Amino acid sequence: MSGTKTALVTGASAGIGVEIARGLAKAGYRTTLAVRNREKGEAAARDIASTTGSEAPEVCVVDFSLMSSVGTFADAFLARHPTLDVLANNAGTCITARTETTEGIETSWATNQLGYFLGTELLLPALRKAPSARIVSVASELARDLDLDDVEFRRRSYGGITAYAQSKQANRMWTRALARRLAGTNVTANSLHPGGVATEIFGKAGGLLGKAAGVAVSMMGRTPAQGADTAVWLATSMDVEGKTGGFYFDRRERRCRFDNPAEEERLWALCASMTTTATANR
Repeated sequence: MSGTKTALVTGASAGIGVEIARGLAKAGYRTTLAVRNREKGEAAARDIASTTGSEAPEVCVVDFSLMSSVGTFADAFLARHPTLDVLANNAGTCITARTETTEGIETSWATNQLGYFLGTELLLPALRKAPSARIVSVASELARDLDLDDVEFRRRSYGGITAYAQSKQANRMWTRALARRLAGTNVTANSLHPGGVATEIFGKAGGLLGKAAGVAVSMMGRTPAQGADTAVWLATSMDVEGKTGGFYFDRRERRCRFDNPAEEERLWALCASMTTTATANR
């Protein structure tokens, strides 16, 4: 497999994540699945190998809600893979009641935004070593209600959809801030809306997506493979070579209504502070 490009997909044991990994394997990438449950991850790896004819993807266990776990995972990954061509951020959750991780961070924010932020930061050395690397982050049109003064709902009333939606707004804003920092390098960063895919996240949340009145969740009922299509395209297509900082849906760039560099920088500073605190004793 000398010369084969390397890809890492987070949250890759089911749903959109496994289909992103499958698409990258079909495209010839040596793929790693970052999952919370090893058994599910290995089943996904076997399925990808059997349907693509590729070698079975590597499976790594990591909990993206815990910054210490993200750090341990990144250290181990970098030891095995000094170069990374594609990072697909997909791991996420949507829960009905407010909970905190063992590190004391609200769970949805920790998983959906801080996991993206810290994982990407720690893997940047390998991305920078690739001839041309791409960071692709699954966000959503279901994005709103980001309160940078209360991202953990310590003062606001908690709502599962609100917590999810603010994290998806953050994903889009963070991607723009990341792209600015990577301008002029070999690494690009883009985010996307996968469409309305009925994944395990929303099933476990008791149908919360269907209760998100007034929110654009285009084409509900898409298959995970359809939802993964734009992510795989952003990761592999020459059509977007060198393009960065965009928000895409159905392979087309869309204007992001959260374009606000000052707020994006506030978000960056907050994420940096929260992840530094969580990993201080790692």
